[in-house]
Amino acid sequence: MKVMSLILLLCALQLEAEVIPLGPFPQVRVRQYPDALPLLSVNEFPTASDASSWKKMERGSARNERMFHGKRYLPCDEVRGYSEPNQGRVRVHTSCGDSEIWFQSMTLEQKAKHYQAIASRHDRHGFIGDSTAGTTHSNDNDGLWTAMYAAAQLFEYKSAGRTEALRRAERAIRAVLFLEKVTGTPGYPARSYIVPGEEKPKDGFWYWTADRKYQWKSDTSSDEIVGHFLMFSVAWDLLPPGALRDDVQQTCRRMMDYILGNNYYLIDPKTGKPTRWGRWSLDYFNGEGRADSPLNSIELLSFLKTAHHVTGNARYDREYRKLAIDFGYLKIAADLKARRDELNYSDEELALLSFYPLLVYDKDPAIRVALDRWFENIRGERNPLWNSIYEVGRGEDLALRRQSIATLERLPLDLRTWTVENSWRKDLPVAPDLDRFGKKQTTAWLPPDERPVMKWNGNPFVLDGGNGGNSEDDGTIFLLPYWMGRFHKLWGER
Repeated sequence: MKVMSLILLLCALQLEAEVIPLGPFPQVRVRQYPDALPLLSVNEFPTASDASSWKKMERGSARNERMFHGKRYLPCDEVRGYSEPNQGRVRVHTSCGDSEIWFQSMTLEQKAKHYQAIASRHDRHGFIGDSTAGTTHSNDNDGLWTAMYAAAQLFEYKSAGRTEALRRAERAIRAVLFLEKVTGTPGYPARSYIVPGEEKPKDGFWYWTADRKYQWKSDTSSDEIVGHFLMFSVAWDLLPPGALRDDVQQTCRRMMDYILGNNYYLIDPKTGKPTRWGRWSLDYFNGEGRADSPLNSIELLSFLKTAHHVTGNARYDREYRKLAIDFGYLKIAADLKARRDELNYSDEELALLSFYPLLVYDKDPAIRVALDRWFENIRGERNPLWNSIYEVGRGEDLALRRQSIATLERLPLDLRTWTVENSWRKDLPVAPDLDRFGKKQTTAWLPPDERPVMKWNGNPFVLDGGNGGNSEDDGTIFLLPYWMGRFHKLWGER
């Protein structure tokens, strides 16, 4: 009966919105010729055959108002001129080689397949994460990134009916669930693990399993718990009945009981002390954790709401009501301006991922008041994932939705982390303050194909970043918002 009620709720959420049909979008394609000899005489080329206007900039080139500079697009930024050897494919000649730039018509679903191919080469034991120099490796957030990927696959499975998406989701879910099993402590998940022969990161606390088959990383962060509970929510609702779905339910129960049994702390079994970020108690909020309290409040409420939904255990509902109302956790979650010390885009990610199950399972207006407070800053980011979650909670917002689609359209097909420098640009207003990492930022929205590649926990207004293309994102930055939007019928392909 509870499953049927959820299905009806999800259907209602889907039917409330006007679906925006999507046709093909032009996507930038680049082919570089770094060994091309510099030409002494080439055209200024003010207008191409497609009526686009090209001009040299202080660095790189501009097509109409769209910027092309840095290694993502050009061998180097000293542009000598232009030619058009093939209609619609403009050759940009630089002092150290050429680039051919053209636009290819592509639907967002075709673009999703492109990113899925990228994600498939990022698989390490079922985890989906970044790769460096073409090699996958252990990451502190293996559980979070993989849980988000698993959710994307489940949304694709349900909205497009693809069994291959279900198979990919199941593999990712098993990888995340194993993080709790590998520690040997019921309810306590590892950050990551490696097997003998894999390179071990130099930081953190690592422990062998008794049989020495695995070495796992401890001091688990709240990031990982948020990822687990997001996955528990989506997997319980969308996985077919069976052993894996039962495993999701039992793991969810153990993790929730572990946090409750330790007075709202995530206790490291090796030290007997709370992990650095696994702290959700009122004592912590009233002391050193005051700045963390709006985020951590919404996290714990989301865990409890999800655990109650997944297991049906009334204890979690009673605990939720005690914290939300008697202890004031919902008011704390909304008290963002008074409590937050600095703007942290990672906190925004954890908050919105925590809001999603709450918004699906509960109509409480107080949850939406807290969501509004968090969204005040987020609105200007034009983030398709956060916008979609906001629409799930607040109803149809076609302006936000069009911004989401535009951002998905402008995500670059090349997800290597090329160095991108925008601080030289005169058209970008510079914010008076540096960001929390001491980097310059702009007050204007930067399209994602003109800024460094980053996950949604990064600062989208940062002017300079990247690492020379030495690593590559896995593509979930597109897959999760796109398939969530498809699942909730915010958009659909023509």
